[in-house]
Amino acid sequence: MTNHLGDIQRSKCIIIIGANPAVNHPVGFRHFLKAKEKGAKLIVVDPRFTKSAAKADIYARIRPGTDIAFMYGMLKIIFDEGLEDTKYLDERVFGIDKIREEAAKWTAEEVENVTGISKELLVQITHEVAKNKPTTLIWAMGLTQHTVGTSNTRLAPIVQMVLGNIGKFGGGVNILRGHDNVQGASDMACLSENLPGYYPLNEATWRYYAKIWGVDYEWLLGNFVSKDWMHKTGLSLARWWAAALNGKDGNDAIDNAGTPLKALVVMGNGITSTAQQVKVKEGLEALELLVLADPFVNEAGIIAERKDGIYLLPAATQFETSGSVTATNRSGQWRFKVVDPLYESMEDQEILFELAKKLGFYEDFTKTLRDEKGEIVWPENATREIAKAVRSIGLNGWSPERLKKHTLYWDKFDEVTLEGKDEVAGEYYGLPWPCWSDKHPGSPVLYNTDIEVAKGGMGFRNNFGLEYEGESLLAKNAPLNSPIDTGYPQITKDNIEKVLGITLSAQEKEKMGSTWSYDDSNIIATKCIEKGIVPYGNAKARAVVWTFKDKIPLHREPLHSPRNDLVQKYPSFEDQKALYRVDTKFVSVQQAKDYSKEFPLNLVTARLVNLNGAGMENRASMYLTRLTPEMFCEINPQLAKEQDIKAGDMIWVHSPEGTKIHVRVKVNPGVAKDMIFLPFHFTGVMQGVDLTHNFPEGTKPYASGESANTVTNYGYDIMCQIPETKGGLCRISKDGK
Repeated sequence: MTNHLGDIQRSKCIIIIGANPAVNHPVGFRHFLKAKEKGAKLIVVDPRFTKSAAKADIYARIRPGTDIAFMYGMLKIIFDEGLEDTKYLDERVFGIDKIREEAAKWTAEEVENVTGISKELLVQITHEVAKNKPTTLIWAMGLTQHTVGTSNTRLAPIVQMVLGNIGKFGGGVNILRGHDNVQGASDMACLSENLPGYYPLNEATWRYYAKIWGVDYEWLLGNFVSKDWMHKTGLSLARWWAAALNGKDGNDAIDNAGTPLKALVVMGNGITSTAQQVKVKEGLEALELLVLADPFVNEAGIIAERKDGIYLLPAATQFETSGSVTATNRSGQWRFKVVDPLYESMEDQEILFELAKKLGFYEDFTKTLRDEKGEIVWPENATREIAKAVRSIGLNGWSPERLKKHTLYWDKFDEVTLEGKDEVAGEYYGLPWPCWSDKHPGSPVLYNTDIEVAKGGMGFRNNFGLEYEGESLLAKNAPLNSPIDTGYPQITKDNIEKVLGITLSAQEKEKMGSTWSYDDSNIIATKCIEKGIVPYGNAKARAVVWTFKDKIPLHREPLHSPRNDLVQKYPSFEDQKALYRVDTKFVSVQQAKDYSKEFPLNLVTARLVNLNGAGMENRASMYLTRLTPEMFCEINPQLAKEQDIKAGDMIWVHSPEGTKIHVRVKVNPGVAKDMIFLPFHFTGVMQGVDLTHNFPEGTKPYASGESANTVTNYGYDIMCQIPETKGGLCRISKDGK
């Protein structure tokens, strides 16, 4: 989130694309309703008429996978009618002319043809968004889980920048995370293309972390096949199984240092909630070793029909642990332990400590976690290490003491502004990053130049040079009361004296790192904040990203499109070699045939309010299970009538991959006639075969069922490999044929 949930109450207009916070974030949704009470307009754009849509002033049903076309349609109207913020664009955005050129192609007629949203509704939505500022734009997985998910999440901020809504109270782009601490997991490198804090995989970063961890760089290097592989992106969560299958039997080829994946350790991740579950099952069975650490039996161990090489480790729940987590708005929170781990369960770090002992690097692994007596201080020293290391997003100012204090005095913070009073006066709740020092209050709204740097103000980051193709990338404005009233580069050891107009002592120069993000002394950040300068510089946001496959976002039809007539006009990407180490198909799948002839129905998946992710812990509760006792699909009444299907019937849902699931029917007019909706919280049954006999005695949940992801289609984002579970096709039958 650039802003935070409470800040939504300051919005004059809220547009939600691909999210259903009334169901998935019911506590946070009260901020949306409070904004409505204050007069804000609520707009929902979604393939389904959801509970959030039921609260909306305007609802638009959009064809899955066409969000880019819709947003360009908005932009064309904004540009044609002169509704853009020209001053903001001139001062703070690079490459907007390329966006203008693309937007000009998207007439209201073409937008309606591609998205299904009428010209009248498009104009109405655009005017509401453009004329009721500040507007906040909300999204979740409905916008991200596509082959063009990265492009979707680029164009949404561009819309907001065109309107001048980024860096404004009540504005911004606000992504609703799906789980507790997803933001923290992302910050700590749950993605395989970086190290903690989004640091790149290069020698400078590895040497930096070797210093932070107190280990020898050469020892780290020795754990890789070669230096080249130390710098390569790893496998993704979505496609690890391809490495286990090793390109055999027609599976996508891999480039994994000449070896298949042989062992998998899963800690608290419901991998049954990822796409292509039949392939996941095959991958699990191909492994030599599978270790599952979870408070409940991870159903990856159930669908994998194997009798050896599989270990279930009982892990503690969040109530049996303590430490820092990061909320969706970048605020840190301290979690206090409620009870000690029950029975034989262990906290995650204890499991990892035991693993490190067996592998022979326990002492190095825990070196920075120990006090002067050699005792591990957990979790406080882990949080201190994170704060020391992760300068890149400004965790410098976090400490166990500050985060604990905020949690204990949470009632002293204003829910709309996050500002504290009394014991926590002068700080924002949770010290939302960047929090540059132990005196900095945190930053409740990213990229806000209307306030001083010392109070959370900043421009956009300078991370891609000073110019591109002869045009400056530096901003033309600066945060309030900055001594430099225009753009400037990121601050380094070499330029700090010149940019800040200061003189450093020899001792300071000796301690200082090469740049603000590699300076574990924090001298650069401290000097910058004292001067009212942002350590990462002050640049323009890039509407044109020359390092991406598409320099600007472009509409590309889903790989399995119901509109084959549009596939040639809006083709997918070229097939990719070794994308996250796995060859990945795009256009060859998309243009192989007209899938819509055999599979005429759009397939969409989403969450339910009482279930979470793979649903293991929720379906183990008899009370939550009563709300959703079995897997189901929702279909439109007209489709049900045409197919002679009644509510309560069991039907088969078939995918283009040749997979199928057997599910109960619910009839819902909120689902379009050409659509099937599936919740993705179930597993334990696969293609009609009950696998729950594989549960250890006494661990079978109260509800099991088919996984929606058995029939979600092949397709992965071009940049991050998130699966295209929100844009695929299917067909239904009563007899399984």
